[in-house]
Amino acid sequence: MEQPINVGLAGFGISATVFHAPFFETMPQYNLVSVLERSKEGSKKKYPWVKIVRSIESMVADPSVDLVVITTPNDTHFPYAKAALEAGKHVVVEKPFTITSEEARQLSVLAAGSGKVLSIYQNRRYVSDFLTIKEILEKGLLGEVYEFEGHYDRYRAEARPNAWREEAAPGSGILYDLGAHLIDQACYLFGIPENITADIRHQRPHAKAVDYFDLRINFGAVKVILHAGMLVREPGPRYMIHGAKGSFIKFGEDPQEARLRAGDLPVGDDWGKESPDIYGLLHTEVNRKIIREKYPSLPGSYALYYSNLYESIVHKAPVKEKPDHGFNTIRLIELAIESSRQQKTLPCTGLLDVSYGQ
Repeated sequence: MEQPINVGLAGFGISATVFHAPFFETMPQYNLVSVLERSKEGSKKKYPWVKIVRSIESMVADPSVDLVVITTPNDTHFPYAKAALEAGKHVVVEKPFTITSEEARQLSVLAAGSGKVLSIYQNRRYVSDFLTIKEILEKGLLGEVYEFEGHYDRYRAEARPNAWREEAAPGSGILYDLGAHLIDQACYLFGIPENITADIRHQRPHAKAVDYFDLRINFGAVKVILHAGMLVREPGPRYMIHGAKGSFIKFGEDPQEARLRAGDLPVGDDWGKESPDIYGLLHTEVNRKIIREKYPSLPGSYALYYSNLYESIVHKAPVKEKPDHGFNTIRLIELAIESSRQQKTLPCTGLLDVSYGQ
């Protein structure tokens, strides 16, 4: 096997410990060598061999680091990614890519000139429900699709103490956090949208940051509804898709995040497999026969992201989670905020005409 990629992990919070470090631990293509922790040494307990650094400057100055993975708060994404690219490192940035589309544009230009890989960690492309939806649409089981509804709802009535995502700061709130997933999925499936209508709120009495959004986005003939809220104690379907031939309704959640949070490593034949209890319902017509039955979910695997990234860095394969995808997501977030402020539908201007799903 080729030499593994040496990783510098910027941050060691939940994002780093749940969504990234377990894959460096289990995938031989990667070798975790450095962790940025400003004051603590939590990484030493689990990875005693790593070098702890106290600044992004120290991390990117280390010639042994090939790849910098940025999991720190959203307002650091732009300066940290910029510093890493300028130091000649490959870079992974947690979603959201940046806070503004101008920052996203600058990083895209910088990466293109550097010859280094810049990628956004859109792990929700590699969950069970989304992979299954892709398969159903690719098979044409619903016919021409006319309506897609995606939810990322939670119940958290009280504020989470010391949570930067819930503070009144640029890039905070669930539109940047959860909306970045849903918007990316919609663009992946349907391409570049035409217009957007948004309702964005501070719904809970104590809320300092956005905790509710409802986006209505037109992709030509396809109407897309994206919704997230923090006061949904009893969730409905996670996805509802309706086409000329049939519908697909999906409840439940991909099991990977819960297992990673519980400390499981992403290994074994059962990894990412959903329980048949939450398989989606497919109601359609196939070969002139009406069927209404559970459709077996494909297994999810966040590891696919890092397998693809390895191919891009080592074998020069096309980057799947492109900087331009990240730009479009942030631009749509900006348009959604403006649409909600004006209480009107806005054209989706300023988006990049970039392919998805390649």
